[in-house]
Amino acid sequence: MTVNGELQPAVNGHGEPSTPRCEVCVVGAGPAGLMLASNLVRLGIHTKIIDERPTATSLGRADGLQPKTLETLRMMRLGDNLVRLGTKVYDICMWASTPDGSLVRSGRELHYPAAAVDLLDPYILLCHQGMVEDMFIQDLRFRGVEVDRSTKFSSCSATSAGLSVECKVNGTEDDRELEKVLAADFAADYVVGCDGAHSQVRRMVPEAYAAGTPHDSLWGVLDGEVDTDFPDIWSKTVVHAAAHGSILVIPRERNKTRLYIEIKGGDSSFNSKTLGQEYVMQRASEILAPYRISWRSVEWFGRYQVAQRVANRFVDAATGRIFLAGDASHAHSPKAAQGMNTSMHDTWNLAWKMNLALRGLALPALLETYEAERKKIAHDLIDFDVEHASEIARGDAAALAKNFRKNTAFIAGVGVAYAHNVLNPPDGSLTPLGRCARPGSNPPPAKVMRYIDANPVDIQTDIPALGQFKVFLVVPDLSCEFLATLCSSLSAPTSLISRLTVAARRSYAAKPRTAGPEDDYFCPERYTSISDLFTFALITSTDKSSFEIAHLPPILASSPWTIYLDDAASLDTQGRSCIDKWLGGLSSSEAAIINVRPDGYVGSVRRVESTAAAGVEAAQWMDEYYGGFLQAPW
Repeated sequence: MTVNGELQPAVNGHGEPSTPRCEVCVVGAGPAGLMLASNLVRLGIHTKIIDERPTATSLGRADGLQPKTLETLRMMRLGDNLVRLGTKVYDICMWASTPDGSLVRSGRELHYPAAAVDLLDPYILLCHQGMVEDMFIQDLRFRGVEVDRSTKFSSCSATSAGLSVECKVNGTEDDRELEKVLAADFAADYVVGCDGAHSQVRRMVPEAYAAGTPHDSLWGVLDGEVDTDFPDIWSKTVVHAAAHGSILVIPRERNKTRLYIEIKGGDSSFNSKTLGQEYVMQRASEILAPYRISWRSVEWFGRYQVAQRVANRFVDAATGRIFLAGDASHAHSPKAAQGMNTSMHDTWNLAWKMNLALRGLALPALLETYEAERKKIAHDLIDFDVEHASEIARGDAAALAKNFRKNTAFIAGVGVAYAHNVLNPPDGSLTPLGRCARPGSNPPPAKVMRYIDANPVDIQTDIPALGQFKVFLVVPDLSCEFLATLCSSLSAPTSLISRLTVAARRSYAAKPRTAGPEDDYFCPERYTSISDLFTFALITSTDKSSFEIAHLPPILASSPWTIYLDDAASLDTQGRSCIDKWLGGLSSSEAAIINVRPDGYVGSVRRVESTAAAGVEAAQWMDEYYGGFLQAPW
């Protein structure tokens, strides 16, 4: 068991201590591992997180958060301090050398133009990796969990009860007894390798070799405060000098600037281990000439060789208990600010599935979707990154701008989409082409008015991430009979939804979510009064003066914080109503159900006539959908 984040020895039938155990061992306390640990601990899962580094990241490494990641952090009620302290980058500039050797600006565009992508936050937020790690570490600390540092994962092996995990703890000669204690084996139901490109956990997964093609492109990276007369130093900027290579300029927090500097032509004596800081600085000066640049300070220098690889397996097929995420499962260039974002969304995808599996509420099919979904995204990312990195190195401003426009939604994260599977079945109903709530995709931002307090809210982030499915019942006209028969059918003791709700209530009573200090303000109990597994929400066009919450069916009347009026189009990013954006509109004689997964992706959509009979049929459809990957064991 785990007490205040510390593993405690279990007790066997003779009252003697047995091997300490946890439910999930997370290896690696970077953004991917910490995202996973934070979510699991919040959901009440006994989690141990180990990292071989003695301290968290303080400088350098990843530095960009995309709009979808900011939206995800809002679902977790995190990230406000990052938005306040980070640097927001709204535009991108392209510079290129002319035949006479001078530099000219060849283009300037919004990074996320409204015509190309619908976003609440149309910018990249620049804040170094250590700030992101610290946010998660503080969240874990509030919930009584600390990272076990200076602890190196060695191996794990399958047992009849799960996995036996071996670790080594860094120590001195005087620490032998402490090392002996901390290096003792412990047991875990699952091990998740978030331990980087040279993952030791990956070695435990047969056939998980990283497949791909390394490039001969060599880059240096500098973080520091610069003195320069280059005019676009505070925009994201790509500079290409035909004779010397390319630079990617990234504004940073604290008056810092990051420069990615290409080393090309005649530099074959250098590699990612021998390239020096002074040489990289000199190359930056040559690329930016005739503009001058010097450094008042340098706080981090790095070098890397571009490589695009994806692990052949993300899960150990033999045991189904060892998982890979983040850089342990995929590698690519850092120049599109995708690495930290993609890695965090790997474990965002995994956390809620693992929670339901550990609670006995999931069929095997649920966890099996992790590899299929995230491996597809890794390959999508590599395909984009190969083209994107090549365009930056080539220096063709028109081609680079075209590449950005084609991939804008993917870069922002909102265009990341999963293929059809048991979680995201094909939508068989006939719906207008304009609708955007598609299975496997992110719903677009939409403004609605919360009935109970008349607050305009962003519907996709208003309900916090509590490991629940969000069931949006979209009923424009509440005078129809559809809602009553649907809710009555869902509430019947024989329905799978009811049986899952009972099973989840027992599970969370035995193993509750952990509370943080902010929960006194966010009041998560507002969303769990009916079910620990489902939050039921109503979206309606009916005038507020025409109905009272108390007169709605019980599962909605008991969920007053998720009754929404679709009358806030004037506040929307595109001036459109939620029903229009999500479904392409509904007539007064129609209704719809949108099942949204705990990670915010649309799972399934059903559009029906708003009749009493359709309500009964829709409830049966919901039981069939959730029965494909969930079970009620009690």
